Amino acid sequence: MAHANIHAARGVALREFPLNAGYGFADYLLYIDGKAAGVIEAKKEGSTLTGVEVQSARYAQGLPSVLPAWRRPLPFSYESTGIETHFTQGLDPQPRARSVFAFHRPETLAAWLKDLPGKIGEKGWESSAAVHTGPTSPGTASETSPGFAVPAASAASAGTFLARLQTMPPLIEDGLWPAQKIAIRNLEASLKANKPRALIQMATGSGKTFTSISFIYRLIKFAGAKRVLFLVDRGNLGRQTKKEFDQYTSPYNNYKFGEEYIVQHLTSNQLDTTARVTICTIQRLFSMLKGRELAPEDDEQSVDGLGKLFAKPEPIGYNPSFPIETFDIIVTDEAHRSIYNLWRQVLEYFDAYLIGLTATPSKQTFGFFNQNLVMEYGHQQAVADGVNVNYDVYRIRTQVSEHGSQVEAGYSVGYRDRLTAKPAGKSWTKTWPTTPTRWTAPCKPRIRSAP
Repeated sequence: MAHANIHAARGVALREFPLNAGYGFADYLLYIDGKAAGVIEAKKEGSTLTGVEVQSARYAQGLPSVLPAWRRPLPFSYESTGIETHFTQGLDPQPRARSVFAFHRPETLAAWLKDLPGKIGEKGWESSAAVHTGPTSPGTASETSPGFAVPAASAASAGTFLARLQTMPPLIEDGLWPAQKIAIRNLEASLKANKPRALIQMATGSGKTFTSISFIYRLIKFAGAKRVLFLVDRGNLGRQTKKEFDQYTSPYNNYKFGEEYIVQHLTSNQLDTTARVTICTIQRLFSMLKGRELAPEDDEQSVDGLGKLFAKPEPIGYNPSFPIETFDIIVTDEAHRSIYNLWRQVLEYFDAYLIGLTATPSKQTFGFFNQNLVMEYGHQQAVADGVNVNYDVYRIRTQVSEHGSQVEAGYSVGYRDRLTAKPAGKSWTKTWPTTPTRWTAPCKPRIRSAP
């Protein structure tokens, strides 16, 4: 190990590194900018990683004192089988392991270390005479690898994201309905408790989008969230959401959201790396991770409709253009059932807190968010509060719906390809057998598809 070049790259991993007596060997010792920063405990494929973090934490404490380190014990611990990976962020107030899709980039680990208050010396924490306390301009980006910038957090961003959550200022309630205040407070309490997923159930028309913009603004401004992903069901909802973000006025300084922070509605696969909020559909996100373009008409289609076209999306592999730490928070707005089973791999690719917004959650939705329902506000309560108005149900009867219809002999029905919606150049021209009575549909035992 005496000849290992720990400056060969910004991130270097040294294999089977000997630790202090009684601590054994670290499978991999991680160096960031020439200083030890973490360890990796490697296990065989199929091994259970739960509980292995205790072993990794022990290795993190055994670094010889003569070696330079960002902090002691080492702040970053990974356990991996090559298929499954767990990560512990030792700089958090109450560190605990979480599952991640892949390893974080060295640039990200370096940024986490340097975002902390004061200067981190080889012997531990040292005080810093000057700490920047001015506001950060919306487009400012910190130095990272070429081609992918991480927007710099505001001055209130000393420490990790979880640490900053603990010191957020009280909510200004001006312009918020009672249910919106409760939803924001409960969500922030869930995030402070380091719960990775949370679900907000609010009736349609009760202000879900305004609620989400309000807490996103606070998480960016006061908790230093570097980038938030806002997922919508269809492209036209993305355009509408972008307008609502731009029109939102901060109760803290009376600036428009769009005047303080860049909000991008993705209509191509080019991510604006200076944007603090990115709005897109999950099918757009999937196409970006796969490295291919998405047809405009597919971006306008509901994700539930896409689920009928794909029995199972293709597996996702790591894409260095969009690392797992691209987003700190992902908010899903009314993206229904299929997003939490058919498309869940897209959400779980990122190392981010997941927040769901819906009016009609299913069992799959509750399960995906670990049963962490932070707000429940149904239609009847919204009506009682004067937020929504009640409705009456009218049944519309037509001749066809009441008495059925009859297809005349020789009538030809056009056929379209299910994937492209283009005419397929063939027709439904089968002669369907019927019973002697005038039924309005073919006999069920004889129904079959046209070739």
